[in-house]
This record gives sequence, C-alpha cells and structure tokens, in this order.
Amino acid sequence: MAQINQQVGAARRAKTGPPSRGPLIGIGALMVVLTNAVIFILPPLLPVIQAQYGLATVAETTWLYTALTLGGGAGFILLPRLADLHGDRNASVAASAFLAVGAAVPAVGDSYPTLLAGCALMGFGCAAQLLPLGFLRRNLGASGITVGVAVLVIATGAGIVIGMIGGGLIVESLSLRSFFLILTAACAATALATYVLVPHAPPAERTGRIGVVGTVWMIGWIGAILLTLTQGLVWGNAALLPLVVGIVGGVAWARSQRRSSTAVFDMALMRTPLVTVSCLCIALFAAVNSAFLLLLSTYAQVIPEALRPVDAYGLGLSALQTGWLMVPFAVTFLVGGAVVDRPVANGRGVPVFILGALISAAGLAWLAMMHDQQWHYLVGAAVMGLGCSIGYAAGFTLVQAAAPEEKAGMAAGVAGTFMAVGFAFGTALVSADLSASLVPVPGTTLEVAAEGLYGAGYWISGVLALLVVVIVLVPSARSRRREQL
Repeated sequence: MAQINQQVGAARRAKTGPPSRGPLIGIGALMVVLTNAVIFILPPLLPVIQAQYGLATVAETTWLYTALTLGGGAGFILLPRLADLHGDRNASVAASAFLAVGAAVPAVGDSYPTLLAGCALMGFGCAAQLLPLGFLRRNLGASGITVGVAVLVIATGAGIVIGMIGGGLIVESLSLRSFFLILTAACAATALATYVLVPHAPPAERTGRIGVVGTVWMIGWIGAILLTLTQGLVWGNAALLPLVVGIVGGVAWARSQRRSSTAVFDMALMRTPLVTVSCLCIALFAAVNSAFLLLLSTYAQVIPEALRPVDAYGLGLSALQTGWLMVPFAVTFLVGGAVVDRPVANGRGVPVFILGALISAAGLAWLAMMHDQQWHYLVGAAVMGLGCSIGYAAGFTLVQAAAPEEKAGMAAGVAGTFMAVGFAFGTALVSADLSASLVPVPGTTLEVAAEGLYGAGYWISGVLALLVVVIVLVPSARSRRREQL
C-alpha cells in the first residue's frame, strides 16, 4: 500500500511539474512562524488586555486564549481536509485570510467582544501551521514527511520568539490597537505570498467530504465543558448545566461519529498502531504547554508594589520583558525537534514520548518550587521547551507516517485538533486554578490570583505530563500480553 501511495504521489508530481524546493520550504516556514507568533503573542499580553478593557477576573481574560484554541480546533480539522479535497493553495490562502480578518476585527472594534470574536477567527486561521505538512509531503517526495515536521518544529521555535518579544515591543512602543493593525497587514501579505508560492495542483483526494456538522458539534460540547472549568467558581451550581450539556453532547457525538460517512476523524487511521496514543500525547503536551505559558505570563506581570504587603508577589515585568523570559524555551524547542527524528523513524516512539514527558514534568516540578525570581523562569523555560518539542515532533511524525500521501492534510488535522483541544483544556484548568482564591488590587476593580495558586498550578500540570507515560505504557503492556498468549 505504501508503495502504491508513493507511485500515485510521484505521478501527480510529474503531471504538475516539479516545484521549486527553496521557495516552497520558505512559504511553509513563514506560515508556521506567523501562526505560532499569533498563538504565543497572546499570553504575555493578557495582563495588558485585562487592564485596558477593565476585565475583573482572570477567567474573563483567559477566555480570549480559550477562544483562540477552540477556533483552532475547528480550523485544524477543516482546513487541512480542505487542502486534500480542494487543493493546497486554496486552503493556504483561506487560512491566511482568516488570520487577517481575525486580526482586523479587534483593530477596528477595539473592545473586549470584538477581541473575543477576533481570537476565534484567528484561531481558525492558525490551522495554516499544519498545511505545510501536507504540501511539503506531496511535493518533496520521500523526504516530505521529515522536511515537513522539521519545518513545523524549527519555525515554531522562531515564531515563539517573534510572537512573545515582537508583540510586547509593539504594544510597549505603540498601542494594543496598533499591534492588531500591524498583524492584519502581515497576515494579508502572507495570504498573497501563499497564492504565489504554493503550487496549485489537482486535489490529492478527488472523493470525500468534510464533516462540518460533526466539527461544529465537537467544538460545542468541548466548549461547554471548558465553560464549567473556567466559570465554575464564579457561577457556582449553575456551572453544572453546561457540564451536563457537554457530557451528554459528547456521548451523543461519539455515537453518531461511528455511523457517519463524514466522520470528523478517520476511524481507519485512528485504529492504526500508536496513532490514537500519539494524538492523546500531543493533547497532553499542549495542555502542559499552555498551562506553563499562562502561569508564567500572569505571575511575571503582577506588580508587587500594587498589592497589599500581605498579598504582595510577582516580578512586575512588562509584556516585552516577559517575552524575553521565553527565549530559552524557543532555543531548546529547536533542539528537541531535531534530536528525535531518527529514534522515531527507527520505531522508538514510545521511549521518545516518555523522555519528553519526564523532562516536562521535571521542568514543572522545578517551577512549582522555584518561581519567584527571573532566573527560575529562564531555567524552567529551557527545560519545558525541550520536553514539549520532543513530544510534538514524535506525535506529528508518527501520525503523518501512518497516513497515505493523499490524506496528509487529514492526518495533520487530526493531530492538530488534539493539540488545539489540549491547549484549550490546559488554559481552562489554569483559569480554574487561578480563580480559586483572589486578592484585590487596591484602588482598582481588578483582582489577581493568590500567590499560592501558582505552585499548585505547576504541580497539576506536572501530573498531566506524567499521564503521557501512562498512556504510552498501557497499550504497550497489553500488546506484550497478547503476544505471549
């Protein structure tokens, strides 16, 4: 089957003509850099947004990040599948256009509701980071998977630096509204570049449909559960209503997907060895990643002098200074992705996942005990970048390798959807943690989390990292028992 898929892909490339390798890799890297810059821009700006729009609670502020990641969950399913069925260029232009429109909405509206809507649209467009996995694989032949994953990981590291530092610099020098105007222009330019550089080849898969209804349904029940996590302490017993709706909706969704001809996830692919495990691991690494980002960004920008002496904590940093704390994360993120390629290709995916999980858990344990000095975060960020990148690189490689070339977009979308849901879950979990006990900021209507909640948040995140070990070892143990029987 693999040989047949390679022959089909080779015939398709011969028909459309060989693409220029350099520009193709370049536009793929640009798409990944831009989308990750958008994702990593937001955490250090959340305290700025909270102050500018007068948001009273941490939960209100972090809902912006949840909207971004939930929008990403929809985009990560639909846009890569659009690439399979309607062409890589069309999907790439559409993703970049969603980013541009999403950035323009808060630039024009300049309010919390428009920012919330813009985050959802930008999240949908952030699926652009997954599209190079498809068009690089389809146009670069045998090296396509390796090159695609390498571009994804390396450009993600660059996007982290550009997003966290560049966003903070623009806001500090200009304004939040100016930042969104500049982001709109950058996304519009990227849309034009994708139209020019991404090959307009015939669709890789000529039959099939996109499960739009199933996708919207899935985002709905997941969003209801996340609403309970973020607002449970604020709403009290009333928060149980969306929880019940989410659970019932999730069970009904799962039952309908088994019989659907346009299931959100390809069931044949999900039954392939290690694919479901890889997707669950990606989700957990994403949850850990987002939890770390929000805990760091929130603590670092609390001004100790603004609180009562008995409540005082924080580093009092600006958004730009907070971004600099993330540089070690970006550097080690590049390293981690580079070192796992060969072990995963040699069938060592399970040990690689365990390594990434243990490194991440070690970084979170360090931060749980040591998080009141800048150098504590520099050390913790370096460890976290290494652990998360190892997990992401292994997961995306294994899922891509299990799918035929004509479904490369679908495979990227499956893995990306789990990543988006993981980001949303980690965000909601931290929001609930930081809302458990609030202290007032004298002279304002704002409240911040009590200091002790940060250590608890890191410990909880460490447990999520260790769940990766459980997820990969249990199926392995079952497989060994079957072999013995």
